[in-house]
Amino acid sequence: MSGPLTTRRAVLRAGTAAVALTGAAWGAGSLYTGTRTGSGGDDGSRPVRIGYLPITDAAPLLVAHANGYYDDAGVAVARPVLFRSWSSLSEAFVAGKVDAIHMLMPMALYMRYGLQADVRITAWNHTNGSSLTVHPEITELAGLAGRTVAIPAWWSIHNVVVQKMLRAEGLTPVMRESPSTSAKTVALVPMAPSDMLPALSNGVIGGYVVADPFNAAAEAKHVGTIHRFLGDVWRDHACCVTVLRGQLLRERPDQAAGFMDALVRAQAWARTNRPETAAVLASGYLPQPKPVIQRALTYSAAEHTGALHHPGWHGESLDFRPYPYPSFTQELVRAMQDTVVDAPEGFLAELDPAAAHRELVDDALVTRSIAKAGGWGVFGLHGTTRTEEIQA
Repeated sequence: MSGPLTTRRAVLRAGTAAVALTGAAWGAGSLYTGTRTGSGGDDGSRPVRIGYLPITDAAPLLVAHANGYYDDAGVAVARPVLFRSWSSLSEAFVAGKVDAIHMLMPMALYMRYGLQADVRITAWNHTNGSSLTVHPEITELAGLAGRTVAIPAWWSIHNVVVQKMLRAEGLTPVMRESPSTSAKTVALVPMAPSDMLPALSNGVIGGYVVADPFNAAAEAKHVGTIHRFLGDVWRDHACCVTVLRGQLLRERPDQAAGFMDALVRAQAWARTNRPETAAVLASGYLPQPKPVIQRALTYSAAEHTGALHHPGWHGESLDFRPYPYPSFTQELVRAMQDTVVDAPEGFLAELDPAAAHRELVDDALVTRSIAKAGGWGVFGLHGTTRTEEIQA
């Protein structure tokens, strides 16, 4: 038996599973479950522990390990540990199980101000690299009315940007209710990235917005099409940032500095060696096949003209530009304040955008590392200021 009732039940089941996977929609309780373990007695001899999700966003952390850049910088680093969901990764970080992660920048803000976690953003891990992928029968954004769209987390750039896109089209994002075609509503549900492709293939959802290579995989399997690259909506936005434990910065500054040197060096290498980067990621770090990973790193703008309203922005290109711009942090805080979430949001009410950047972001190490790597031009950058460009 199939039809609207069956579909709604399937979405409900997917949503319930997603809530479990994302820690009750990023509720405070999930992140503080279990016993915290500090890193008392730390010195420079203990390896830095890295956690990551199986997405191309993690490339700099993984390339630095595979290419021996941490060793070259004199920093002992354990083999990076793969996590399957953002909640499990953040839980491990808060509990002191890992020292360095790539994390959704909105979630880093929540961890710092909503949970008072010992979090410092030390660099951007990458720019762009995400898309809105829809069922092949959907050719226009308006076709999502009455459908469900999966997001990786409430506190994600994906949720922020897709809501801007929906509203620009006259659609209304809703939560915990069935979407309506006549009312032009679109239901949003958090879902682990690894569950999105099967849900789209089975018709449980009408689309998903997530990092690659899950968008490239949908195209490779012919179960979805990329409707819009998020980098074509918010130019060169940061999706994941590099997050270090404050304790690492305070108590092991030499390790932190060497770690950042290696990470920035990996970014410089990855942005000019894309096929080689795909080979590195496919060599035991990511579970997806090399052709899919390479496709995600080398999208052809000519093959995705419909997904690019601003081809000059090159929003299809996952890039590696490590400097954390204050203008982006400030605009992101304002955007989060206007984003619908089914998660604790009280911390945002009085959060000053400029203060958030000063308190959460530490750019001293990355600025030094950029200079050591050859300067701003190596990354296509021109200095420490920029103007945010957003066109949904």
